[in-house]
Amino acid sequence: MRPRYGYLGPEATFTEAALRSLPETAGAEYVAYPSASAALGAVRSGAVDAAMLPLENSVEGGVPATLREFVSDDPLQIVAEANLKVEFALMGNPGARVHTIKQVFTHSHAHGQCRRWQREWLPAAQFESTPSTAAAALEIAQRGGRDIAAIAAVVAAERYGLEVLASDIGDRANVVTRFVLLRRPGPLAPRTGADRTSIVAMASGDRPGWLVHVLDEFASREVPVTRVESRPSGEGLGRYHFLIDCEGHAVDPQVRDALVSLALHCRAVRFLGSYPRGP
Repeated sequence: MRPRYGYLGPEATFTEAALRSLPETAGAEYVAYPSASAALGAVRSGAVDAAMLPLENSVEGGVPATLREFVSDDPLQIVAEANLKVEFALMGNPGARVHTIKQVFTHSHAHGQCRRWQREWLPAAQFESTPSTAAAALEIAQRGGRDIAAIAAVVAAERYGLEVLASDIGDRANVVTRFVLLRRPGPLAPRTGADRTSIVAMASGDRPGWLVHVLDEFASREVPVTRVESRPSGEGLGRYHFLIDCEGHAVDPQVRDALVSLALHCRAVRFLGSYPRGP
């Protein structure tokens, strides 16, 4: 039986491209889901073996819908990651032109990465948020009309019968999005020597300098911390969980010792996995 992998859909998202870029997913069945919550719900229920979601972007930062899942539901484990260069195009239904567009549909991260272009070329157009860029392309294809457009990957125009009205409209070149593959908790991915470890550190009370003490457990062991991002704990204003990435694998002595020492400072630590770093 072929393995089944979920991803943030519909077809032709950057997330699907990232999933297909992983060698271990070759020959698998790919299942599109309308949201991060739906994709990870399918993992938790066993409907799919794992799911790929966007985690962070080099311009817009963390993807809230994914980060929320890390702290708000049953734990899942990251087993792989992929870094994908993203380029955006404006697309519309056949016959549309840039000057006819009154509404632009896209994901909020894509909108944020194309603001300068939109201000120059579509200053009066209304922005409509969608769960993914491909969902935006599908939305305008289903609606029809020449006064609406989507910002998505060129492959989405090909998939949904749209015309590219303007290409490479991002405000910055060489923008990269990091995607992660998650499954139900199980054995760790083997150590490769070029690994990343991810955790959620949950604060203990209002101890002054708490985050400094947590990060010092890594710094004192010369473990590079590559990302720190806060998420509301849901327990009141000013109370946060912190998602932390560091270089190394949980079996590396210095990483293992740092993780063990976090018990001195944290109410709880949620281990998200050790896995090979993406290229």
